[in-house]
Amino acid sequence: MKVYLDTIGCRLNQAEIERMAREFRAAGHELVGAPAEADLAVVNTCAVTANAVSDSRQRIRQLVRAGVPRVVATGCWATLEPEAAVQLPHVTAVVPNPRKDALTAEILGLPPAAFDLEPIAREPLPGSRARTRAFIKVQDGCDNRCTFCITTVARGSGRSRPVEDVLADIRAALRGGAQEVVLTGVHLGSWGQDFSPPRHLRHLVAAVLRETAVPRLRLSSLEPWDLDADFFALWEDPRLAPHLHLPLQAGSAATLRRMARKTTPAAFARLVETARRLIPDVAITTDVIAGFPGETEAEFAETLAFVRAMDFAGGHVFTYSPRPGTAAARMPAQVPLAVRKARNAALREVLAASAARYRARFVERTLTVLWESAEPHPAGGFLLRGMSGNGLRVQAHAPENWWNRLMPVKITQTTPQGLEGEVVV
Repeated sequence: MKVYLDTIGCRLNQAEIERMAREFRAAGHELVGAPAEADLAVVNTCAVTANAVSDSRQRIRQLVRAGVPRVVATGCWATLEPEAAVQLPHVTAVVPNPRKDALTAEILGLPPAAFDLEPIAREPLPGSRARTRAFIKVQDGCDNRCTFCITTVARGSGRSRPVEDVLADIRAALRGGAQEVVLTGVHLGSWGQDFSPPRHLRHLVAAVLRETAVPRLRLSSLEPWDLDADFFALWEDPRLAPHLHLPLQAGSAATLRRMARKTTPAAFARLVETARRLIPDVAITTDVIAGFPGETEAEFAETLAFVRAMDFAGGHVFTYSPRPGTAAARMPAQVPLAVRKARNAALREVLAASAARYRARFVERTLTVLWESAEPHPAGGFLLRGMSGNGLRVQAHAPENWWNRLMPVKITQTTPQGLEGEVVV
């Protein structure tokens, strides 16, 4: 059988799709890079925003228009709205998140533990989706109750994967040629809290660095209340990418309380100061929600000023969208859409300016870049594009195709979205 895999949303969804890819291959099936070639498509959907739900529906319709005869829907949107998912054309099954780990076995009619005997060697997804990094799921679910978030409903309570299982997946990824591993989860920083006795994410990161030869290790989004100065000591190992994505969501204490976030602007600022002191040149990026229910002009001004003061290396701004089933959707004083969009634009302008300042710091300096793509250059050779350890997009003209290699690059200038440089050979 020829199988096409697709995903919308977060890095955790990507990690799950890569696991499915390994399992389909191990069972003797072929992964294809184009929907038109497929006998079956699996779509890992998302529900974090209204746009993500729309994208999930649209992606399934696009696959059907491309000729896919059979679609299996899974992921957060399919879990929350299974009846709507199964009514889409050619959707023959909906596999909710609690059964997702056994999805491949369920589709193929195999025992649930069919793929648990030993790690399966990683191979990149076919076609244009070949990847240089592996996303490794270490945790699922979340015990926080942020009032805007539907993910807790879709994913359930927090559950950590054992260290040895994570190490096995990483070793398989390294055998498959991955040069970077990204640890990911719904609430990554809570890893180990459900163990007896409890453990901390730093124990897992230390084990990965100690027990594997991973060339570069990156952490996905981390909630600020899960971190302390001891955690930052891990960056003494240069293989740990100097990039922290710390979701802020709001710079107003009152807004944060309505969001049920377990931090304050003052605590967040102290954490950022500590990280910058202990991790040289660290990139700190964030997420911010514009127009949360009840956000007054004064509260928004506090958020805008705080984001400006933090001088982030970049970030994402989300226009608040009510998600049925969340506490925030039932809150009074919903902010008009036009106001939400205007606030989004103002926040994006501030983040774009601070991101440009951060990039400019590296002109005439050397960064290690993992080349993610290579295409023929009109002047001969190749145009390489990749990412530095601190999450900056870099491109360079090179005489050879050095795709999937970590290489030093001397930065020569900034670009609107990244950096240009010269490969040091």
